[in-house]
Amino acid sequence: MVNASTSGWLIRNGRVIDPSTGWDEITDVLIEDGHIAAVGTSLDASGATVFDASEMVVAPGMIDVHVHLRVPGGEHKETMATGTAAAAAGGFTTICCMPNTTPPLDSPVILRELAAAIDAEASVRVHPIATISAGRAGEEAVDYAALAEAGAIGFSDDGSSCRNSAVMRSALEASITLDLPVMVHCEDHYLATGAMHEGEISRKLCIPGIPAEAEEISIARDILLARLTGGSLHVLHVSTGYGAELVRAAKAAGIRVTAEVMPHHLTMSDRWIDGDRTLHNTAESPGKPGKPGDPDTKVNPPLRPVADTEALLVALQNGTFDIIATDHAPHAASEKVERPFEDAMFGLSGLELALPTMLALVRAGHLSLMTMIDRLSTAPARMLKKPLGTLSPGSIADVFVFDPSERWTITPESLKTKSHNTPLLGMEMQGRTRLTLVGGEERFRA
Repeated sequence: MVNASTSGWLIRNGRVIDPSTGWDEITDVLIEDGHIAAVGTSLDASGATVFDASEMVVAPGMIDVHVHLRVPGGEHKETMATGTAAAAAGGFTTICCMPNTTPPLDSPVILRELAAAIDAEASVRVHPIATISAGRAGEEAVDYAALAEAGAIGFSDDGSSCRNSAVMRSALEASITLDLPVMVHCEDHYLATGAMHEGEISRKLCIPGIPAEAEEISIARDILLARLTGGSLHVLHVSTGYGAELVRAAKAAGIRVTAEVMPHHLTMSDRWIDGDRTLHNTAESPGKPGKPGDPDTKVNPPLRPVADTEALLVALQNGTFDIIATDHAPHAASEKVERPFEDAMFGLSGLELALPTMLALVRAGHLSLMTMIDRLSTAPARMLKKPLGTLSPGSIADVFVFDPSERWTITPESLKTKSHNTPLLGMEMQGRTRLTLVGGEERFRA
């Protein structure tokens, strides 16, 4: 874990936006001994490193609860060093890593080995998510208490649903005593046999489809199990409008459920698989058309029709979605662009692209900067019960500064991640991180 620094910082003249306090003003932030010392003007900066944040935004470091670091076993895709460097470059100061690794994170021994790698190589805070079932096979419960004691911050079989409802029930029951969420990838394995959303575009491209119901059936099952147990359920990467409606209804019924949405599901549709490069729900100029069947557009759950992007945006606006996460899923070129679409691995790289994508929604008037930062920082901190996501004096100095106006072109050379599997390559985006501090220590500066 990253240690706090004894050095100081004075971040001057930035627009300080902090959902935890309601601040939205041009002012200064003073950091001493790894903590926020003061927010205001005429601050004593003796011995501090001064960063001029004029025309920039200063905010609590972002927190991504859904990241695939690929460690252990997938270091050809991403390493602890490259993944956390990408996080810092994207403005994220805390990330949670998913357990679909080789071997999966299903035992205290593996978690302790991962903790050693985090201590040695991570440039941001990393919290592991352990599996729901042994080997992620969906049939045998793990020792939830032992995994929590070893550092697990939640439980998930992400990459697939937990097939056995009795095992899911045991995980949700454990979540009550351990006060940790069960984070579910909702997908009916027997229906989800295709490679993209089942619909007009899949039929046009002759690519086997995945019906929306494959996701929605599983969401409904896990909500019912949360109602049965009273456990804490977090629904990962909701991609359909009806899936969001199921979450909204469950919340209204008093069921303990939270949910997340991804930037790509808000702004990309299955039209992207057909070569369209329009960021939906934004006023951005379309990118150069892509090749139909581009493997970099293959993600799970799949990109859905435009109507779903619009419904997900409404669900984000009305509070159905508690947080925004990236589902950062790096893959080597040999697993993506060098394969036909149907054979390519699912997943997009997202840590460095979440900020400019979400800022496009802000510029279109769909979200305020305050709401965007809340869903990417303060709300995830609250969900994880961590003393982060705030710039209040005395708090840990996890801070990022971004220029909302800077334009840049997405290229492999512009990214810190080891893998560059994103259909945004070659597109010009607006908004970029300029400084990331973790515990008062510089982890990225542009």
